[in-house]
Amino acid sequence: MVTIKEVQSQSDLKDFVKFPFTLYKGSPYWVPPIIKDEMESFDKTKNPVFKSAEATFFLAYKDNTIIGRVAAIINRLEVEEQGVKKMRFGWFDFVDDLEVSKALFDKVKEIGQQHQLEFMEGPVGFSNLDKVGVLIEGFDHIGTMVTWYNHPYYQSHFEHHGFTKEKEYLESKFLAANADPKLFEKANLLIKKRYGLKELNFTKSADIMPWVDKMFDLFNDTYAKLSSFVKITDIQKEYFKKKYISFINPEYIKFVVDAEDNLVAFAIVMPSFSEALQKANGKLFPFGLFHLLNARKNSKDAIFYLIGIHPNYQNKGVTSIIFNEYYHTFKKRGVVNCIRTPELEDNLAIQQMWKHFDPKVIKRRRTYVKDL
Repeated sequence: MVTIKEVQSQSDLKDFVKFPFTLYKGSPYWVPPIIKDEMESFDKTKNPVFKSAEATFFLAYKDNTIIGRVAAIINRLEVEEQGVKKMRFGWFDFVDDLEVSKALFDKVKEIGQQHQLEFMEGPVGFSNLDKVGVLIEGFDHIGTMVTWYNHPYYQSHFEHHGFTKEKEYLESKFLAANADPKLFEKANLLIKKRYGLKELNFTKSADIMPWVDKMFDLFNDTYAKLSSFVKITDIQKEYFKKKYISFINPEYIKFVVDAEDNLVAFAIVMPSFSEALQKANGKLFPFGLFHLLNARKNSKDAIFYLIGIHPNYQNKGVTSIIFNEYYHTFKKRGVVNCIRTPELEDNLAIQQMWKHFDPKVIKRRRTYVKDL
C-alpha cells in the first residue's frame, strides 16, 4: 500500500531532495544537484519566489521506504494577475509503479481543486528560470545542471493517467567549429554600424552586476509573449544575482547596447558542470567545490542558457554580434561542443537563429496537462 506524507520538517525536506540519489544511483546520465543549494531553493525564508508562489512537498512511502516525490506549486502571479488557473507540479520522481504515480498525481489534483484551479501542468518549476519538462527522448545523453533527468517509463505513466501533451521542448548540440566566422563576421560589422550598436565583454563579475537588473528586465520583455511566461520580480532579480551571476565565467556573459547604452541584447553561457556535479555527488566538501571550480575553468562544453533580444531588435541580425564575440571567447578557451538548454518546439525564431551551425536534436521533453 502506498502512503503519501506531506513534508513537514527539515529532515523530511532532506529526504525529498535526496530521493533521486537513490532512484538514479549508478546512472551515467543523471546529474545530481548540490544538496545544500537544493534545500535552500525550497526554503521559504531564503528563496524570494515564495513571496509570489506557494508549494507543498509530498513523499510517497511503501513499507517505510521512500518511492516517490512531488512538489505541488501555485504561482500567484500566474493565477491572480494573468488569470491562468494552473496547478503546477515539479520535482516529480517515482519508481515504476502506476499506483505510486497516481497517488502523487492525486495529491496535486486535490490541492488544485481546493484552490478552484482549472488544470494541472508539469513537470514545471516555480518560474521560467526553473527546470522544465519530462524527458521523452535522449536518455543516453548526460543531463545538465538546469534540466531534470528521468527514467524512460515516466512518459507512459503520464499518458496512462490521462495526461496529454501541452508543450514540447528541444535540446540540441553542435560543434563549436560549426560556428564559422564567415557566417557572422561581416554581418556583425554591418549591424553595429546600421543601428549604432556595440558589444560589451567582461573579465570581472563585479563589472557585470550594474547591468543585471536591466538584463532581467530585457528577459521579461523578450519572453513575455511566450505561453506560460511569468515575469521575474525585482526581489527574484536580487536573489538570482547573488546566487548565480558571480559563479558564471564573466567572459561567458555578452551584452549588446545602443548608442545611449540601453541594453538591446544579452546572452548567458555556462561551462558544463555535469561531470563535476556527478563527481561531487551532492556535496561541496571536501572535494565537490574543487571539481566545480575545475569545470568552470577547463570545461570544453559550453551550455547556452539564455538569450534575450529586445522586441524592437528581433530579426535584425543582432545575434551576429553575440556569436562573433562567443567565437573569439570559445576559440581562446578551446570549447569543443555547444549545447542548448530546452527551447520550445514552436519557437521558430530561436530555431532559425541556430540553423547555420548544423545543430542536432539530442533530447526532447514535454510538459503534460490534465483538467481538474
